[in-house]
Amino acid sequence: MEGLVMTAQILLSLSILVGLHEMGHLLAAKFFGMRVEQFSIGFPPKIFSFKYKDTEYALSAIPLGGFVKISGMIDESMDKEQMKQPPQPWEFRSKPAWQRLIVMLGGIFINVITGIVIFIFLTFLFGDQIISKDQVNANGGIIAKELAAEIGLKTGDKIVKINGKDFQDFNDVMDTKVFLGTGSYYTVERDGEMVNVRIPSDFLDKFNDKEAFGKFVLPAVPIAVSQLNPSSLGERMGLKEGDIFVTLASQPIIEGGDVRKIITSFEGDTVTASVKREGQLLNLRAAVEQDTLLGLYVGLPEGFLVTRDYGFGESIGLGTERAFGVIFTQIQAFGKMFSGDLNVQKSLSGPIGIAQAYGGEWDWQRFWRLTGLLSMVLAFMNLLPIPALDGGHVMFLSYEMISGRKPGDKFLEYAQKAGMVFLLALMVFIIGNDIFKVIFG
Repeated sequence: MEGLVMTAQILLSLSILVGLHEMGHLLAAKFFGMRVEQFSIGFPPKIFSFKYKDTEYALSAIPLGGFVKISGMIDESMDKEQMKQPPQPWEFRSKPAWQRLIVMLGGIFINVITGIVIFIFLTFLFGDQIISKDQVNANGGIIAKELAAEIGLKTGDKIVKINGKDFQDFNDVMDTKVFLGTGSYYTVERDGEMVNVRIPSDFLDKFNDKEAFGKFVLPAVPIAVSQLNPSSLGERMGLKEGDIFVTLASQPIIEGGDVRKIITSFEGDTVTASVKREGQLLNLRAAVEQDTLLGLYVGLPEGFLVTRDYGFGESIGLGTERAFGVIFTQIQAFGKMFSGDLNVQKSLSGPIGIAQAYGGEWDWQRFWRLTGLLSMVLAFMNLLPIPALDGGHVMFLSYEMISGRKPGDKFLEYAQKAGMVFLLALMVFIIGNDIFKVIFG
């Protein structure tokens, strides 16, 4: 069932984004009087289609892209017969270079606008959930796991600056942009002194493991009882919602998962808990019977996780910044790959990897956040100067506008073929890489 939900989410997301992208080309082409012969979401074979005026609109079976066929344009259709005929006034090739350039940028433009709009509305509707850096530091600083220890962080360190700048949200400590940067470092307060802890340039490569972030740093935050089921161990112990654990079986609670681990290790015995309730310290106990129902859920104490809301005006600025931040992150990631600081095989994800990111449960907030991110990524990837992508057409049109000479049709045809071969090989590699990672982890 989870696989079906993942598949449904990525197919819906891609259908929306591809449809809008190709609609950008179609609208620009029609605006300049070009004839659009076909608009397709997905690649053939066709599932169904209908014709309106001069354009056939189709939904096709292979949902990994889409296309518009514009008369007189050398594209993936490779319609050589049409290109042998004399140019017609409604054809792509008959129009000025600047009009053709706008047509080729139309899909990219729509993807960028889509991404910006999604991030604006997510920011406006949901705001941000932040864990205050000051609260974390007041509660004891960080818990340094294996990866944190590798770069010299220690449990009890209080991170006060990132790259020399103050910050408020503890989540910024684990922001990918920090690891993608060059010469990044944390400033920590340790034993009353300020210490700079440098982040190695290849450190992000260690985060390709799904569980890697859990092996880095955790905020030293109180763990509280968030929910109790009736007739459960927690109720028999005398716990109440809102109780904050001090110790459990004389052990400090560092992570929420520690509660279950400790309690289940006392099966057949009695477990004790020390909790804070309304400023009082209470000592509780209960027998852990075999197959006992824990019925105990934990989380952050009330008020520790703060929701920051934004007005619509603020959301426009912040949402736009976050949308373009996706592109800047992609550029930095490519730079890391070319420099060898990021393992290409581990870092690239295709349809399977993206579907896994959507998750096995349908969460509309996560769906739109990932769709917005994917829209910006598609815009960036399509702008790459590779023949068969929009960026390849933009490259040749830019050359034509600057030099005043149009590349020959044969050259464009061969470039298109080479680009398609390269993209197909890349797709095979990425999908194969996805399958390899699923099987071997």
